Amino acid sequence: MATSSCKRQKCLSLENMNPCVKVMEYAVRGPLVIRAGEIEKELEQGVKKPFKSVLKANIGDCHAMGQVPITFIRQVLALISYTPLLDDPKFPEDVKRRAREILAGCRGGSVGSYTDSPGIEIIRKHVAEYIQRRDGGIPCDWQDVVLSAGASDGIKAVMKLLINEEGGKKPGVMVPIPQYPLYSATIAEFNMTLASYYLDEDKNWGLDIKELERAISEAKKTCNVRAIVVINPGNPTGQVLSRENIEEIIKFAYKEKLIIFADEVYQDNVYAEGSRFHSFKKVLMELGEPYNKMELASFMSASKGYMGECGLRGGYAEVINLDPNVKAMYLKSISAMLCPTVLGQAVMDCIVAPPKEGDPSYATWKKEKDSVLKSLNERAKMVANTFNSIPGIKCNTVQGAMYAFPQITLPAKAIEAAKAKGQAPDAYYAFELLERTGICIVPGSGFGQKPGTYHFRTTILPQTDKLKEMLESFKKFHTEFVKEHQ
Repeated sequence: MATSSCKRQKCLSLENMNPCVKVMEYAVRGPLVIRAGEIEKELEQGVKKPFKSVLKANIGDCHAMGQVPITFIRQVLALISYTPLLDDPKFPEDVKRRAREILAGCRGGSVGSYTDSPGIEIIRKHVAEYIQRRDGGIPCDWQDVVLSAGASDGIKAVMKLLINEEGGKKPGVMVPIPQYPLYSATIAEFNMTLASYYLDEDKNWGLDIKELERAISEAKKTCNVRAIVVINPGNPTGQVLSRENIEEIIKFAYKEKLIIFADEVYQDNVYAEGSRFHSFKKVLMELGEPYNKMELASFMSASKGYMGECGLRGGYAEVINLDPNVKAMYLKSISAMLCPTVLGQAVMDCIVAPPKEGDPSYATWKKEKDSVLKSLNERAKMVANTFNSIPGIKCNTVQGAMYAFPQITLPAKAIEAAKAKGQAPDAYYAFELLERTGICIVPGSGFGQKPGTYHFRTTILPQTDKLKEMLESFKKFHTEFVKEHQ
């Protein structure tokens, strides 16, 4: 029997797949990172390069950059993962107590079982207690807390509630530019509209209410603006909002009937003198009526702060003042994902309820936490000072978070060379940096920036010796690059 020589076409092709997935981009894992991975393999194969290794300063992956895990967190994880260790005298009693408490909240006493979709009840209660302490006693209802696999899943779970076209217009979300690409990617994936508002670089990436008014007026022409995202401390820009600024944003959101998404995953990462973290929840509640009735979703993660447990995927959302019927739909929606990773939930528990003074683990925990934050503070200053010493690079103070977002002045010839290669000028710069030094950064065009300006984002996470080497290589590269393109 003759077989057909015609190939059967694939059921799924670029032409008939979800167009929203094709549109979405995620710059921190984009083409530069793919090329960095290829270069790593080339180095392993003995290909000669002008450098010995690739330094991935493109993403806030703390442990990959040499940060040491917090002992208390890892000991608790060890005991809940392998319960015979509960009888090992090497582990402190407070670690064993915490492990037993978490296991008691797990079905069958095992972290391998499913939990309730919003997370283990005792951990949600500990999160609520943490929020209440952080906010000076302002009450937090543990049933408003939903645990998630990192803050990213928590953000997406709330944002999908906004997907609803009205009057032929898509829903819109106001997002700061520069922004963390999770937001533009999620908005594209959900077929929503990105309503950009620019942060003011000349005011250390501050937020101007007049700019919010301009942005929403423009966005209303094409979409129904339903929410505003605020990242504080800022990513990629590293700024920390003042209380006054937060009050202005809340009042703007109230006037425009917007849900606030407060991305507060860097709340432990505040370095600059005079800067202080203020939670949106605290400010909103202290403003009183009518603002304390507004819908607010706040997010926290195990991946940042002093913990840096990126791969374990722990996070939470506190969502307040939702219509009860909408809240029921929200909880129904997350139930389809079964539950967040149980180890991630346990990490979150260790973060929100760390050892107390007098506990056997307290001294080690405090020493480790203070050491990480002190080192990050020093590196934040080192990065900004070094970049500001290089002609053609201007960097604002890194007040918080884990990144710097310097502006670079590129010669006309470099801009022309980029166009010839079909690249954005800052992407061309970043590719040249990678090929010549092994340093992987993210071009500012991946985060958004004012037209005619060029930036890049780098983390401050490489350990001090590596960071010094990186900055020296950067300085040498920039000087040569500018000279070549004069």
